[in-house]
Amino acid sequence: MGSQGGFGQSKEFLDLIKSIGEARSKAEEDRIVINEIDILKKRIIEPDIPKRKMKEYIMRLVYVEMLGHDASFGYIHAVKMTHDDNLHLKRTGYLAVTLFLNEDHDLIILIVNTIQKDLKSDNYLVVCAALNAVCKLINEETIPAVLPQVVDLLGHTKEAVRKKAVMALHRFHQKSPSSVSHLVANFRKRLCDNDPGVMGSTLCPLYDIILADVNSYKDLVVSFVSILKQVAERRLPKSYDYHQMPAPFIQIKLLKILAVLGSGDKKASEQMYTIVGDIMRKSDSSSNIGNAILYECICCVSSIHPNPKVLESAADAVAKFLKNDSHNLKYLGIDALGRLIKISAEIAEQHQLAVIDCLEDPDDTLKRKTFELLYKMTKPSNVEVIVDRMIDYMMSINDNHYKTEIASRCVELAEQFAPSNQWFIQTMNKVFEHAGDLVNLKVAHNLMRLIAEGFGEEDDTADSQLRSSAVESYLRIMGEPKLPSAFLQVICWVLGEYGTADGKYSASYITGKISDIAEAHSTDDKVKAYAVSALMKVYSFEIAAGRKVDILPECQSFIEELLASNSTDLQQRAYELQSVVGLDARAVESIMPMDASCEDIEVDRELSFLNGYVQESLNKGAQPYIPENERSGAISISNFSIEEQHGSSGHSLRFEAYELPKPSVPSRPPAVSSTELVPVPEPTYHREFHEAVAPKLSVSGTGSSEIKLRLDGVQKKWGKQTYSSSSPSTSDSDPHKTRNGATQRDVPSSLSSKARDVSYDSRRQQEEINPEKQKLAASLFGGASKSEKRPVAGHKASRPNTHTTDKSHAEKSGPSDVGAVKASPQPPPDLLDMGEPTSISNATSVDPFRQLEGLLDLNEGTTAPGSSSAPKAPDFMSLYGDTSFTGQNMETANLLSTGSGDANLISGISHAPDRNGHGTGSAVTLTTQLSKGPNTKEALEKDALVRQMGVTPATQNPNLFKDLLG
Repeated sequence: MGSQGGFGQSKEFLDLIKSIGEARSKAEEDRIVINEIDILKKRIIEPDIPKRKMKEYIMRLVYVEMLGHDASFGYIHAVKMTHDDNLHLKRTGYLAVTLFLNEDHDLIILIVNTIQKDLKSDNYLVVCAALNAVCKLINEETIPAVLPQVVDLLGHTKEAVRKKAVMALHRFHQKSPSSVSHLVANFRKRLCDNDPGVMGSTLCPLYDIILADVNSYKDLVVSFVSILKQVAERRLPKSYDYHQMPAPFIQIKLLKILAVLGSGDKKASEQMYTIVGDIMRKSDSSSNIGNAILYECICCVSSIHPNPKVLESAADAVAKFLKNDSHNLKYLGIDALGRLIKISAEIAEQHQLAVIDCLEDPDDTLKRKTFELLYKMTKPSNVEVIVDRMIDYMMSINDNHYKTEIASRCVELAEQFAPSNQWFIQTMNKVFEHAGDLVNLKVAHNLMRLIAEGFGEEDDTADSQLRSSAVESYLRIMGEPKLPSAFLQVICWVLGEYGTADGKYSASYITGKISDIAEAHSTDDKVKAYAVSALMKVYSFEIAAGRKVDILPECQSFIEELLASNSTDLQQRAYELQSVVGLDARAVESIMPMDASCEDIEVDRELSFLNGYVQESLNKGAQPYIPENERSGAISISNFSIEEQHGSSGHSLRFEAYELPKPSVPSRPPAVSSTELVPVPEPTYHREFHEAVAPKLSVSGTGSSEIKLRLDGVQKKWGKQTYSSSSPSTSDSDPHKTRNGATQRDVPSSLSSKARDVSYDSRRQQEEINPEKQKLAASLFGGASKSEKRPVAGHKASRPNTHTTDKSHAEKSGPSDVGAVKASPQPPPDLLDMGEPTSISNATSVDPFRQLEGLLDLNEGTTAPGSSSAPKAPDFMSLYGDTSFTGQNMETANLLSTGSGDANLISGISHAPDRNGHGTGSAVTLTTQLSKGPNTKEALEKDALVRQMGVTPATQNPNLFKDLLG
């Protein structure tokens, strides 16, 4: 425990303080504190710790917390100490709690009752300790719990309690103004308190309240002036003096309040002139606190209604500051002068030499403050000098933040007080050259507009001289290194518009310079865009003037480079340039008029110039345009999804039964090449299909009341490959094994599963790869197959137009597919075919991947190229194209995780015969899609939906849709 040290503390505690003070590095200090934390964690949980020792432990925790380490393990002990009846322990507990906790801490709730009890204590020291905690720990929610007690303490007999009560109410006002809005009268009363400390503490909340509502407190001007006069006349006790100045902090606060109340109010200001002038005369400039009062008087004079005598006194005070050798006082003088010149600009002229001295001072802070003063006192007569000094200073600093501020000020002053346009252009050139990309882009557009508009008068000669001088300056500057992008854009624009206007420079010279700019900044697309537009302007003006255009080789190579650019904007500009160069002079003159950049362009938002063409088309039988919001048949995917979300958010559970769907009219799509993947048409709502299927499914069963799916002899698709012992459908002599009603070659199961994995991975990669990778894949595998043009599974179309879409798709895709078969008797290999060993009897009609999956019989005949109406079964699986699994459907989808033979349901569907007994092409396409699709989860959900429909097999390897298809 250590022996007893000085001040009643243990030697261990004193050694801790000494070691922390003697630590030579942060690492050593952290090591000491961490060791102390380990000791305190063991000591603080010991039973029956004496209160004196617990107090020391809490103080040591305060050191730990102040040095930036976590002492949360001891917070609860500090809270417990606030409950102690001993004054020293209670004050120690309050001190620790105010340092440890914030107003939103969970332990605050344990302190509120203690604070309420202590606020009613007879010992004013306990009350003061509780008020200190109130200012730090009470949040907006707990203010009502302690507000009545704090208000009652405003009438306490002890001035210290009243002062702290005012401070607590001020804190409440800062946190929640509405909670103390009815207590403003109490602040007015405390302003007349007999104790100067209470009166001074009231000034702080009153200042905040007056800032929010000035007009409501104009009547207090007389009171504030009277108090300030009493303070200045030293009527307060000597204990309030500071460096022989009477209550200086009360004076400063009163001057701030008077400045707010007298702003724009001549009557109120007249009551302040006398006392403010007296304070400035009596102030002691030999001390910092005296200078602080003097500076606050100047700020007050600059805010209230001006008075010549008071302004003269303020100017004399500023002169004292500027003539002082202290940089701090010079800084005060520059800041005060900046306030006074808003009232009278003549005051600054009296201190020109002092301001110049501050501008050349090596102190960077003082120099920046001086530039702020110069910015405020700029006018047309001195703008050139001030802006030049600002630019010189901007060149000498490396602080980008302040350089940006200086550049923006230079631009603002140049735009506001420029004596001539030539000077403005030269100044902007300097700003762009030295500030670089820190200049706002609006400055570049303003500069281009100024050059285009000229002087705004009818003097064309002056405008042409301005533009010629701009061209010459830019031709001279463009060779400088590291010019900013915005400035280069301005240069290209000016050279394109006015480079050949005066005839001083030839078109070849100007275009060569523009080409040099584009070549030097080949990575900046914006500069290249401005450059190619400038070339088009120069060539257009030459063609319009009847002169022959000679395109330089470097310009031609630049244009050819842009024609193959990845940027569509640059490509378009290059193609426009090629087109314009090939036109005659009359057309070019109308397209690119000379010096027409500032002409107003009227935009016809109604496109009335197309009315004749539209009317002519309507007369010929064209359909009128229907606005998107009036189209009843088209519903976008996004709107449908939003409606679905809003519909589901309206209620959590739906207990009504699903409606049975109506049968959809089957459409006969045209025959297509078997090497192509037929896109599954967008279905109508699947409930239409469900209504027609449900009655027939009940007849197709074996007559039993309970319908079950027989899984005898069905292969497991997930897990180990096994067959039921009762499977009678396999034959060793048959080279083609029948599985789930599908004829398939004898291919090893590992090869088949590998093919499925490869097909899925390939399909996923096909969706994710970029065009460059597609080109690479085409070169590696001999070209992309037509199946790549298949829409990605899962993309939705508009639901109400399903049949129309399917019909139009069948009409459009038939001829194109036939033509494709005729043009390429042997199509390129499918990219999804990763080289599995399969024998293909006819490459033009049999998909090798389908053959590998066992989903297509090799004995099927080749689809004739000319046959567009091959018999096909209705595409009942099209309902999978758009299915939203919500509600009960999600529960059904979850059942998919069990059951070894459920996956064969899709296989049975894929080989459901039509009326002639042939496998349906749509089903084959669906099976291929499921096995080769980009998302296995979608395939599982579709399988679950079919099982939800209640389809029951009637035989061992059933044709599930036999009855359904008639």
